[in-house]
Order: sequence, then structure tokens, then C-alpha cells
Amino acid sequence: MNAGVAEVTARISARSRGTRAAYLARVAAATHKGPARGKLACANLAHGFAASEEPVRAGLRSGRKPNVAIVSAYNDMLSAHQPFRDVPEVLKKSIVRAGGLAQFAGGVPAMCDGITQGRAGMELSLFSRDLIAMSTAIALSHDMFDAAMMLGVCDKIVPGMLIGALSFGHLPVVFVPAGPMTSGLPNGEKARVRQLYAEGKVGREELLEAESASYHSKGTCTFYGTANSNQMLMEVMGLHLPDATFANPGTPLRAALDRAAGARAVAITAAGGEPTPIGHLVDEKAIVNACVALLATGGSTNHTMHLVAIAAAAGISLTWDDLSDLSAVVPLLTRIYPNGSADINHFVAAGGTPFLIHTLLKHGYLYDDVLTVSGRGLWRHTAEARLDGDSVAWEEGPKQSLDLTVLRPADDPFAPDGGLRMLSGRLGRAVVKTSAVAPEHRVITAPAVVFDDQADFLAAFAEGRLDGRDLVAVIRYQGPAANGMPELHKLMPALGVLQDRGQRVAIVTDGRMSGASGKVTAAIHVTPEAALGGPLARVRDGDLVTVDAELGTLDLDVPDAEFDHREMTGRAPDDVEWAGTGRELFSGFRAIVGTAENGASVIRPLPAPHEEIPVVQHA
Repeated sequence: MNAGVAEVTARISARSRGTRAAYLARVAAATHKGPARGKLACANLAHGFAASEEPVRAGLRSGRKPNVAIVSAYNDMLSAHQPFRDVPEVLKKSIVRAGGLAQFAGGVPAMCDGITQGRAGMELSLFSRDLIAMSTAIALSHDMFDAAMMLGVCDKIVPGMLIGALSFGHLPVVFVPAGPMTSGLPNGEKARVRQLYAEGKVGREELLEAESASYHSKGTCTFYGTANSNQMLMEVMGLHLPDATFANPGTPLRAALDRAAGARAVAITAAGGEPTPIGHLVDEKAIVNACVALLATGGSTNHTMHLVAIAAAAGISLTWDDLSDLSAVVPLLTRIYPNGSADINHFVAAGGTPFLIHTLLKHGYLYDDVLTVSGRGLWRHTAEARLDGDSVAWEEGPKQSLDLTVLRPADDPFAPDGGLRMLSGRLGRAVVKTSAVAPEHRVITAPAVVFDDQADFLAAFAEGRLDGRDLVAVIRYQGPAANGMPELHKLMPALGVLQDRGQRVAIVTDGRMSGASGKVTAAIHVTPEAALGGPLARVRDGDLVTVDAELGTLDLDVPDAEFDHREMTGRAPDDVEWAGTGRELFSGFRAIVGTAENGASVIRPLPAPHEEIPVVQHA
């Protein structure tokens, strides 16, 4: 193993010893000899199969066959989840053929950040992750199941499902992706039209035409944002079948992979002979493998929170410092938009996940000795999925990239580091994604221009008040406790315009910039956030701010005596103002949510024995 990866893994394991042992003890206590439903009273069990038809009804009654729960994020509005419409019935048939039973256990909500960008609904986006985790737990709470299958794709859905599934760590769980849409308008052209619209050089019709040509069919968006980062991480953690991640929906291969997933869910139950509880599969090495894959592919900054929360659900303590130290040693191997011009289908054509995993294993960046839903050994995921009649077969995958402009081997990377840095200084701690930022734009010192709402920044841009000067846009009161931590991706085209005009610009915010963080240096997820008294609440227009993504500093040039005694300015919306579009229903989440650095979760991690974790309550 790479020495840096091994050192980070060792300290994660040491730090997590107590909480991981306590988690595994809970998994052991929940493990039943025979189906859990065998412990149900007759009335309880009768409720569990009352609606079932034969032979499922008889099988559930006898208790001799494993029963697989299906949990889905299907809805027919969102392109990424619409392909799941008919998948449950496909899975049920394949599970029955494999000797098991299946029931649709429940659905979870799935919202699209692409639709809610800049709207009030975006302020529910991050909170939806923990709601999805809770919904997943409710679906599995009936003690009727011996395994589970999770059908989800996008931003908060997959992390939420995984967190929920880990609370049933004794169950084997297979994740089933839907796949990306085919390639549409090139991403570079889409970005060009967005900037022209931001400058007022094209109208809404031209912009809508470009966006419609980009987001044009069923499947995940083709850029490498949080949705496709999710899918990459599930594969490298061993929760997908090998090379299942990026097969397009509606193809014979996608259908064959779905059928194979159903059969595999039966095989990894205790009755199937290869018991693979998810609580054992997601261990410290699997978490580090996920971090490495994220960094090697320049994945979504949202995962600096999601991975922390996922790890905590498995009793593992992952920190931003761990991610930063891994980023320093893990090379960047892909150029997929927004880190390049290619889309996810181009990545697949260049060798995809089989080659990526092969080269990272070969050079010691990934752990091979891990459990996967296909058996022990991550090497299984270096194989390529191929159609063999109506079935899927796996062949030896590529050992070299087929397009070095998109995907490179670990000994000839695009960059020697993973392009994710942690910043710290007088303004707090933050995350910055450098993989899409040119080196000459990574260090910015400029006067602050302070806004408490992204709409105010966009208005200032439209009115020309930001023209002709260097600036650091400070967008505050956007953290989880302030307003749910919305993505501020609509700011990127305007910031890009200013940078392209020759102005030196950066953004500092306690909000998010999404998996599509672009070419402007963005210090995001600033902790502590302004709403909880963080330093951003005392920054004023004209303060000289430095964002240094090379040295990892986030500072300002104001004397300590003055800055420390400044009053806070601005404020987060109160409960009356933070209402409408369902937001008032989540006011309790806003009151107890943890910090971005700790996963921005409303779910308290369970302590190790003799350890207490205080309840977070915000004023």
C-alpha cells in the first residue's frame, strides 16, 4: 500500500476503535439464526404477507426462503430515477428464480438539486439526506427481511440510503444504479451559453435550448457531479456489481445487470451461503477506498460531508484532515466535466471504472482485501461487464487507458494530488476543490464584498457593481443551521464572467457549491458557520481576504484587536421567515444539525461505551 494511504487508514482505525467495536456488537446482536420474521408473533407475520400472492405468500409463511426488501427512490419526474419504474418487478422475478422472495418495502423521497437551484426548495436538499436515511430505516423496520436492495442515484439519495442501511448492519445490501443518460450537448458548450446568458448576450430561449440539449433523456446527468460521484463510490466500496455503475438505462446490458443484482442479493444471505452483512462490508478500508476514488476522479465536494456521515453510521470516525492528507498522495486520474470537457460516457469509453480500479490497485492506492457484494477482493471490479445472450458475463478489463485525455494510469496522472484541499485560518476551516481551477487562479488576495443572500450577489453583478475590480465574494448565512446549506452553483457563471474579464476573484461561503464546482477558487463549507457566530459574521466590505489553495490558508488582513471586538452583522432567517415550500416542517432539523465538518447531520452518532456525545442545540 501507498505509505500515505496506509498511515491515514491506521489512524482512522485507531481513532474509531471504540465506536466501531460498539457498532459491530450491535450488528452481532441483531443477527438472527434463520429469518428474523420467524420471531414475529402470528398476527404480526400475517400482516407481513397479507397482500402477497402465491408462491411468495407460502414462502413467507414457511420461513424457509430468504426474503429481500426492495427500497426505491423512483419517481417519474426526475431523469435519474425514472428508469427505476419497472425495476422492482424485474428484481422480484430474478430473486424468485434464484430461490428467494422479494417485497417492495418502501420508497424514499428524491429531490433534484438541478431543479431547485436558486429556489427555496434547495434549502431542504441537504436535510433530505437524513430524512432518506430515516425513511430507509422505516422501510426495513418490519423484521421481515434477510437482505435488501437499494435503488437510488442522485445527490442526497444514495448517501441517505446507505446511512439508513447501515443501521441494519446485519443485512446484506446490494445497491442498484440506473445509469447515465447518453451524451447530449457538450458540457463546454453548455457552460459557454450559461456565461453568455449571465452577461445578457443571449436570452432565456437560447439558454433553455442549450440546457434541454444537455439534459435530454432518462438517466443521470452526464457531468461528474454528486450523482455520478455517488455511483463511483458505491462501486469502489463493493456495493454494486462489477462495472454496473455507468451502463446506460434502457439497454439490454442494464437489464441484465439488474437481473444479476437480484440473484446476487439472494446469494449473499445466510440461506444463500455467502453471508455478507453490510456492516462488515463497510469497514475502515472500504471508507478509505471511497475517499481515494473520490480524490482520484476529482469528485463532488459534497462528499466531504457525506463520507463523514456515512462513516459515522458504521462507527468510523473520518475527518477533513484525513481527506486532506489522502488528497496529498492520491493522484488525479480523470478529466470529466467540470474538471475537463469529457462526460461520464467518454470516461466509460476510455476504460471506465475497471481500468480506474485496476491502476489504483496496481499502484497501491486501493485496498484489495475487502468484502464486496460479489465476494472478497476488489480485484473483481477490474472486470468489464458484457452481454452474453440475455445474461451478463464479466471479462478481463482494460489494462491501459483508451483515451489519455480523459483517463490516465496512476503512474502518469493529470496531477500528483487529488485536487481537494482543506483551508484553515482566521475565517475558520473550509474545503476547496482545485482540480478544475487553473494554478494561476488558486491564490487570491482581494477586498471582501459581503452578501447575506446569493440573490443580492447576482443583483450586484447584473447592475455592474462588481465590474473592474478584484474581489472575494463572501456569501454567508448559508450553512446548515442558517438555512439548510443550499448549493450556490448559480453564482459560478457570474464569477466565471468576472474572472474571464481579467479580474481576480474567489468566493468564500459557509454554503455549498455542489459537485459542479468550477474554475473559480471557492472556499466552501466554512466552519464555524456565520449563523453560529463564526468569523464570517464579522467580515465587512473592503476587508482584505486571502484564499490560498496552495498553502491551505483562509485569512484576512484585519488587526486581531479590531476583528475580535467587532459586532456580528447580518443574520440568518428566523423561523417565521424560513417558511414556505415546506421549509417550516424542517425547522427542528435546523435547530440540531451538526457542523459541515462533522457531516452536517441531524443524526447523532452513537458513542462507544463510557463515551458521551453532547446533544447539539443551536440558539
